[in-house]
Amino acid sequence: MSIRNWPDGERPREKLLERGAHALSDAELLAVFLGSGRRGQSAVDLGRVLLADAGGLKALLETSAGRPGIGAVAWCRLLGALELGRRYLDAELRSGETLSDPATSARYLKSRLGGYPYEVFGCLFLDNRHRVIAFEELFRGTIDGASVHPREVVRRCLSHNAAAVILAHNHPSGVAEPSAADRAITLRLRDAMELIDVRLLDHFVIGDGHPTSLAQRGWI
Repeated sequence: MSIRNWPDGERPREKLLERGAHALSDAELLAVFLGSGRRGQSAVDLGRVLLADAGGLKALLETSAGRPGIGAVAWCRLLGALELGRRYLDAELRSGETLSDPATSARYLKSRLGGYPYEVFGCLFLDNRHRVIAFEELFRGTIDGASVHPREVVRRCLSHNAAAVILAHNHPSGVAEPSAADRAITLRLRDAMELIDVRLLDHFVIGDGHPTSLAQRGWI
């Protein structure tokens, strides 16, 4: 049955307007962006198939070139929505408020780094009141002592006149357990930043669940 024949309260767009986006399932949210289904399939049915084939929403949206059943226009809408979400959180953090809650930092960093299919290392630069100055992605690839250069992190700290910094990188595997290399580069960066009086507050490892804080583990 076409979505046009569904009761008003069950159509994804009408449901979104009436109850809010949080009331929609993943498949219903996808249907809003897809706009239409295929022969014999409503947009919601197509959304369910796409989610099942990909293995979930995260895996679907991490596919760089889209998937069969998603046209170029709908795929651009999805990628645009993801970027809007990232920029919304970025604007929220740049509002000048002090970062007093580690959970806020973790949520923001996960939104920025959690969707990459490869490792990305970034820095959140803060002033002496722990207000956000900037966030930068500095390195890509395997995160180890050879690919993360303390001198570049120091250079960016000086450029931003930062008083403190929070590090973060993602694990595309989804497992947020810090490796021995993660711990080693954290200590190297901490020591390098101490030389310029910049405090390393934390290093978050981003995976599928809640980000892991090296500071909470007592490793900083």
